[in-house]
This record gives sequence, C-alpha cells and structure tokens, in this order.
Amino acid sequence: MKQPQKDITQFLHEISNGNKSVVDNLIPIVYDHLRQMASNQMHSERSGHTLSPTSLVHEAYMKLVDQKNTNWQNRAHFFALASIAMRRILINHANKRLAEKRGGNAPVVTCNEEFMSKESNAEEIIMLDRALEKLKIMNERQSKIVEFKFFGGLEFNEIAEVLQVSLPTVRRDWRLSRAWLIRELKDE
Repeated sequence: MKQPQKDITQFLHEISNGNKSVVDNLIPIVYDHLRQMASNQMHSERSGHTLSPTSLVHEAYMKLVDQKNTNWQNRAHFFALASIAMRRILINHANKRLAEKRGGNAPVVTCNEEFMSKESNAEEIIMLDRALEKLKIMNERQSKIVEFKFFGGLEFNEIAEVLQVSLPTVRRDWRLSRAWLIRELKDE
C-alpha cells in the first residue's frame, strides 16, 4: 500500500532532526521510486554492466541517510538529492571503468539514449558530466533541471517544487538546456 507523501516528509524531518531510528521505516516507502529512478538511468546500459539498479539504489540511499546537517524539505527534495547522488555514483563508476579500460577490456557504460548513443562508453558519460558542469556555470538552474529530470526521473512539477519556480519555467529551461546539451555533446 502506498504511503502518503506526508509520511515521507515527516520521516525526512525526523531524520533531519537527528532521529536515525526512522531510517528503517523510510526505505520501504521510498524504495520503489528510487528503484524506478535507477532503472531509468540504467535503461540503455549494455549487458555485462557491473553496476545494477539495485546496487545504485543501495549506494545512493546510504549516502543520503548518512548525510549530516541535511535539512530535508519534502519528498521532492529527497528524490532530487537522490538523483544527484546517483549521478555522482555513475560518474565515479565511469571514471573507474575508464581507468580499467585503459589497461584491459572493461565493459562499455552508457547513460541515456537521448544524450548518448547505444554504443557509448565511459568516456561519453564523462563528456556528459563535463557538459553539465559547463551548463552549471552558464545557468545553474538549467543544470539542476537536467540533473533532476535526466538522472533522477523527477516530474516537472516535482522539479518546480524543489527549485521553487513555476512549471512553465521548468519546461522552458528543460527544452533550452536539453537542446544545448545535445549540441554540446555532438561538438565534442
């Protein structure tokens, strides 16, 4: 049975206030959504990828609940930060695989069909990360929107809530940043 959004927010506030005993109560409520986020990110991965959606969820969740001084605002804020954690894990994994690839036959890593080809590799994930860093310098909000949508699978209304901007602003920034990223990745 699906828990109300309010329960998630209450658990997050308790964790923010130092009550780590509710961490075990939170995971059953958020796990399915986190698993869907991870599955979306890993959708176009080649077979033989050493990182599974389940391991991505577990690693991201542990990073999130172990953070100190995080003031969880609400459910959308939690999932937005989960998307950032997953992105960092995938980038670190790609860097590790790229280092191994230089010395052997490492499996190829892909990210998302929209920005990456089916035959993409760890270098392309790192290129995407660099492009997002460039976008962040140009427009931090657009960079966050891409990160939350692309890596986190958040809906536009959730992104608007987290960033405290209007829904039309999120949609406009998504279109602009997506077009910029596609062009930037093609140039590289």
